[in-house]
Amino acid sequence: MACEERLGGDAQDEARRGRWQPGAPQRLAWLCGLWLVALLVAPWALAADAARGLRLHVPSPDWRDQIIYFAMTDRFADGDPSNNDQGAGEYRPGSSAYFQGGDLMGLRQRLGYVQGLGATALWITPPVLNQWWDGNYGGYHGYWTQDFTKVDPHLGSLQDYRLLSDALHRRGMYLVQDIVVNHTGNYFYIKPGAQAGQEAQSWVPHPGSRPTSAPTQKPFDMNDVRQPAHRAAGIYHWTTDITNYQDPHQLLNFQMGGLDDLNTANPVVRRALRQSYAHWIKEVGVDAYRVDTAFYVPPDYFADLLHAKDPKAPGLMQVARQTGRRDFFLFGEGFAIDKPYQDSEAKRIERYMTGPKGEALLPGMLNFPLYGSGSEVFGRGAPTAVLGDRITRMVKVHPRLHWMPSFVDNHDVDRALAGSSVRGLEQHLLALMSLPGIPVLYYGTEQGFTQPRAPMFAAARPDGQDQFNTAHPLYQRIAGLTALRKAHSVLRRGVPTVLAQHAQGPGALVYKMVNGTDMALVAFNTAPHPVLVDRLALGLPAGQRLEALYGLDGPPAPFTVNAQGEAHLSLPPHSGLVWRVVPVASSAEQAAAQAGAPSAVPQIAGQDTVRTVSGPFDVQGQGATPEPGWLWVVDGDLSQAQAVSPQADGRWQARVDTAAMIDPALEHRAVLWHPGRQQVSDALRFKVTLPWQAALRVDDPKGDDRGPTGRYVYPTDTSWGPHAQADIRQVRAEVAGGALRLSIQMNEITRSWSPALGFDHVMLTAFIELPGEPGGATVMPLQRGTLPEGMRWHRRLRVGGWSNALFADEGASATSEGRAITPAAALQVDATTHTIQLTLPASALGRRSTLKGARVWINTWDWDGGYRALFSAPRSHSFGDGGGDAQGPLWMDQVGPLTLP
Repeated sequence: MACEERLGGDAQDEARRGRWQPGAPQRLAWLCGLWLVALLVAPWALAADAARGLRLHVPSPDWRDQIIYFAMTDRFADGDPSNNDQGAGEYRPGSSAYFQGGDLMGLRQRLGYVQGLGATALWITPPVLNQWWDGNYGGYHGYWTQDFTKVDPHLGSLQDYRLLSDALHRRGMYLVQDIVVNHTGNYFYIKPGAQAGQEAQSWVPHPGSRPTSAPTQKPFDMNDVRQPAHRAAGIYHWTTDITNYQDPHQLLNFQMGGLDDLNTANPVVRRALRQSYAHWIKEVGVDAYRVDTAFYVPPDYFADLLHAKDPKAPGLMQVARQTGRRDFFLFGEGFAIDKPYQDSEAKRIERYMTGPKGEALLPGMLNFPLYGSGSEVFGRGAPTAVLGDRITRMVKVHPRLHWMPSFVDNHDVDRALAGSSVRGLEQHLLALMSLPGIPVLYYGTEQGFTQPRAPMFAAARPDGQDQFNTAHPLYQRIAGLTALRKAHSVLRRGVPTVLAQHAQGPGALVYKMVNGTDMALVAFNTAPHPVLVDRLALGLPAGQRLEALYGLDGPPAPFTVNAQGEAHLSLPPHSGLVWRVVPVASSAEQAAAQAGAPSAVPQIAGQDTVRTVSGPFDVQGQGATPEPGWLWVVDGDLSQAQAVSPQADGRWQARVDTAAMIDPALEHRAVLWHPGRQQVSDALRFKVTLPWQAALRVDDPKGDDRGPTGRYVYPTDTSWGPHAQADIRQVRAEVAGGALRLSIQMNEITRSWSPALGFDHVMLTAFIELPGEPGGATVMPLQRGTLPEGMRWHRRLRVGGWSNALFADEGASATSEGRAITPAAALQVDATTHTIQLTLPASALGRRSTLKGARVWINTWDWDGGYRALFSAPRSHSFGDGGGDAQGPLWMDQVGPLTLP
């Protein structure tokens, strides 16, 4: 009997419920696959499912075709308010350090919202029983385990979890669970400076731990090194916190952020973790795992986790196969972001997917380097070559690139909109949906969230409003982008080749995606002006036509490849465009393209060499037809293009303005272009060396980092302590025309949290008043203060270890940072001199010829998804007001206002 006939009752039932009409053939094929895989599923699994009436075990999908929605369960939806408060003082709605009330039932109730966005899988934070409070902070997030095999009562019951799995599978969706193998909770610490053999004397329990003082699951409850049996069992590493993230020994054996580090080399620990995570596959029907903090255990650990031959606790792949999952998926978190034009961190990530002998380890890893480059380009206005280079490198470094989940933000980094414009986010999302990898959408991005872990539901929000608006422009945008990816396999399965990129700043990025004979072309312009991309070599025959697939502002115009196998594209400001190659051009179309070829191209004097200049210069050329319409275009910027009028003999001249060109290493490019003729000259290439001039130097006293009252103190965690990272010692300013460079020397630069941008424990905020500029703001957004000495800011720069954002004053208020603009500052960190250098090009400051009279005011604090809290007395990671009311401005040290001469 055909599987369609066997499933006829299910199909009819789906139709009666109104679910069968859209995508019925695909749904039927999925149900048929379910029936076939049932033949392979372990009998106990089928029997258990049948007894419960739940659909827990389904065949694995092809993960390359999935789109994952990532929800922090406690912050997403509250389906059962009765489980919110467990009576341990851990529940406080509106306070981000505490439980807020989201649960598994809430997730199940909102699956229609998630699926409507285009997601095909739901990734949830660990649902396991957690340490609820460590004395300073809550375990609402799920990563501080008390018992790896029980559901935390704040989130519901085991049955609630099964019902969520069932509901997902009935929708044709999949369940991804976050897991932890590196640590449990924050139950104890070893005193700093403890030597080997002194662990028992240095072991200190956290007295504020709730609801228990230790994990309750065996063998993880053996965490007291003072007890001989616990010490002999060796379940934990009895070590201090990591202080050097560059030291492999510390990384694998010390405590990360105070969390109790498991000895994953111990066979007892390995077996217990395999049994724990086999439990969720068998009992709930989890389809995939995301592995938290994968970098903190050795890569070869995952071979054991996945493939161990232990008959009592087999590897997870064998367990999954027994439930009919032939492609159970695990992907790890390796929080590592490469600097531009480097790939050492990407290679480190790859070592967790492929072993030294080529053996397979984790099936996937989160693509943090792609996130980093995408954020720089779309969020901060970095040269598009930064992302173009990343795309090229990741294709070379990662053989399983298509299985690497990619993202624009998540729970451990700033929201994209904390420093990016909405259009920048939309461009980043389009890149996510048109490049290899499994797109991950973090909850709230579709509602325009700016806080990393803000609640979605009304009861936990200060505005008292739910945030499940399916009419929100970003929800609609993402739904359109996911539909685009689903409709065109070349965007899911293709391999990218970068065709054009801009090394000088915001501008064009163009790549093609190729899968067999199928090809799509994706183009971005990150600049606020139209950009010319000339001589785009597509590798296609003359006359080949490309039709529109998608545009952020509507479908782009189709175009045809010219006689040279090239195309000239004019990209609108802040655009994102996608085309697809139509069937091969006919001979007539190819002939027409050849007939339209220009007979000659204009020539530029000196075009065969790369010249170096120190200021504006004139250019001469010949060979241009004597007619209007010619434009002199520098670095693709059509908004600054000069009209050129060739003489009767074809000779012409133009001028190059170099005021905004501040990097002597960059090569610039200029062409003569005629849009009507679709004719372009060869390029003139040049470099610019502008002299930077010292404007001022101000020394700041040591030890004045005590806030506006003089009594502020640093957080109590030892990573602050004597380092005084917020103490400014000196500020130097240099100018080059309308460009500004600030060199800020700090008391000490630390990197104890392995920051992506080279320094941590401090956020620099610089306010810039531009001379003669109207408007301006006096408020210090989010810092509870106003600028001194009547100063008004027009640009505000916020730079920390993971965040670099520039804002204009439009819309700024006490609670709004203003309008995010690009490009943000170029950043260099010199740890040896404790200096942070910030360079803003003239284009970020209004393209002025001079900054004479501009004023600058700089202050320091720290950032954790927002400026850190201030309390009357300091806490482990919060500043103290020395017994005051803790209502003052949020800054530790300040310099200025400084007036540029």
